[in-house]
Amino acid sequence: MKAIFLTKKGAADKAFEIRETPKPICGSNQVLIKVECFGLNYAEVMARNGLYGDAPKMPSILGYEVVGVIESAGENVEKNCIGKKVVAFTRFGGYAEYAVTDKEAFSEIGNMDSGDATCIAVQFATAYFMAYEQTNLFPENKVLVHAGAGGVGTALIQLCKLKGCFVIATAGSNEKLMYMKNLGADEVINYRESDYSELIEQKFGREKLDVVFNPIGGKSFKKDLKLIGSGGRVILFGGSERSGKKWGILSSLGFVFKMGFILPIALMMKSKSIIGVNMLKVGDNRPEALARSMKTVAEMVNTGQLKPHVGARFKATEIDKAHALLESRNSVGKVVVFW
Repeated sequence: MKAIFLTKKGAADKAFEIRETPKPICGSNQVLIKVECFGLNYAEVMARNGLYGDAPKMPSILGYEVVGVIESAGENVEKNCIGKKVVAFTRFGGYAEYAVTDKEAFSEIGNMDSGDATCIAVQFATAYFMAYEQTNLFPENKVLVHAGAGGVGTALIQLCKLKGCFVIATAGSNEKLMYMKNLGADEVINYRESDYSELIEQKFGREKLDVVFNPIGGKSFKKDLKLIGSGGRVILFGGSERSGKKWGILSSLGFVFKMGFILPIALMMKSKSIIGVNMLKVGDNRPEALARSMKTVAEMVNTGQLKPHVGARFKATEIDKAHALLESRNSVGKVVVFW
């Protein structure tokens, strides 16, 4: 089979090679999937830049999610899944013509568009897990969604609006602001033109936010912690501010320093919460939670409650262009790569 290997750190046009390699071996609790397409996630950009500690050693095959047809199943897996079209969470290995995954980590998708389905395994499941399992949202809660035009942000805006929340969303272009408005966001902010925290404080004054979803980290985290009120939560699920920095350990230390140091007693006294989410660890240690999230969002897409958005489609030979687009932060919705 063909697979896209990450062979070196750095620029997308120099980091990948397409190679022939044996099919992965299907374990007793796994299925083997013939892959039609796979989605990109920002963690893979971080891995390419050497900034993702959980990434496998190079040369390696990245990829968290695939869409395809189950070709075979292990001895502990019911065989009626063979031949079914599925979306699957893969613990790396997704950038290939064949991939394996555990029996808890796939969901049947029927006739769903393959590109739309790539949104489910990581980005929509992450959004659901954060917004519906890690916290509880109520009508008229004030919610801030950073990177609202991205894959996770696309789902978060819709999920929060389904709960009746007032949603504020940030992005870096006027095109993305319009996109977020069309998703249902009540207020949109171009973070390149204004300080979002100042605008929110001006608008709401003493009325603090209830929940912030933050995939950025760094200095934005300290701002968000000030924006939430008693009972408020900051849900941190990424560190994209670290990406693109060229000073190695110095940049990493600066990234951590900007986030500040938190005293648990201070959180208790102010009744504030910080929740960290890493779906790779959720998949490793709580596979039932991942399976539940994937199944639920797949049903919500099929019933029209959630609407995925594929912003760009590439061929496997264009993996460098796909990665560069995602890294540029100019993409909207999901970036998908087809074999």
